[in-house]
Amino acid sequence: MKALRLLVLVLLLGLALAQKSGGGVGGRPYAPAPPPPMSPGPAPVYPVPAPTPGPVFVYPYPGGGGNLGVAPVLVFFGLALVAFLVVRGLRQAGEGGPQASVGRLRLALLVRPEVQRALRRLAEEADTTTAKGLADLVDEVALLLLREAPAWRFGSYEAREGTEEEVLGRFDAWMLEDRSTYQETFRHFEGKKVEAAYAPKVEPGGRYLVASLLLAVRGGLPPQAPLDREKAREVLLAFAASTPFTLLAFHLAWTPEKEGEGLTEEELLALYPNLEKI
Repeated sequence: MKALRLLVLVLLLGLALAQKSGGGVGGRPYAPAPPPPMSPGPAPVYPVPAPTPGPVFVYPYPGGGGNLGVAPVLVFFGLALVAFLVVRGLRQAGEGGPQASVGRLRLALLVRPEVQRALRRLAEEADTTTAKGLADLVDEVALLLLREAPAWRFGSYEAREGTEEEVLGRFDAWMLEDRSTYQETFRHFEGKKVEAAYAPKVEPGGRYLVASLLLAVRGGLPPQAPLDREKAREVLLAFAASTPFTLLAFHLAWTPEKEGEGLTEEELLALYPNLEKI
């Protein structure tokens, strides 16, 4: 038992030492609560006109040559058919796709100072308080990573479906997991910016940068599957297809955030054991 505890402490210490600078940006669009229902006022009272005698319709006797007696039956069956079609259409619409989805795409690419500067600039200038600002941020980040496709080396993709509450719960859990993999030196979340003092840890073997995109939307996202270059491109384009009307939350985490730093392959695999070579 003592040896096991020592091994755990060594692993935790090694993980802490492997952490380098990291940044994060994102948020959840503000959705105001619906106003309380207004109490209805008294209904207006109108004078009721006196009844006047009207025409009296008499159905013909059977065999009398008329067919007016069939009309009520036809109306009844017509209404029943319409109700059946409406219920079936609503059921099919409900079964057509998930209510909400959340996906996390991680890409490990060869680090370049230009990419670190571009991510920091996007994070500083993003509007993280509105759905449109977050949707624009998703587009810009996806575009930046697509342009860096030749530098991709490792990646992973996870996806879940459920109600909006379940999806946002998973979003929060994954976001905290991402933030735990680095020392947070910059954060811009829902309009609040935080920056911490930090001395860069430059190592000769540091050559990787990891970007983790976390998106929750109304509707569906690409299903979880083994990641290759084509799948990574498909997921990025699907993330970019989100709109201010479908986006529930977005968060981008990247490490290292400070120029000059890079993750070694050993650090990369220790921090992100689920990465696949792409």
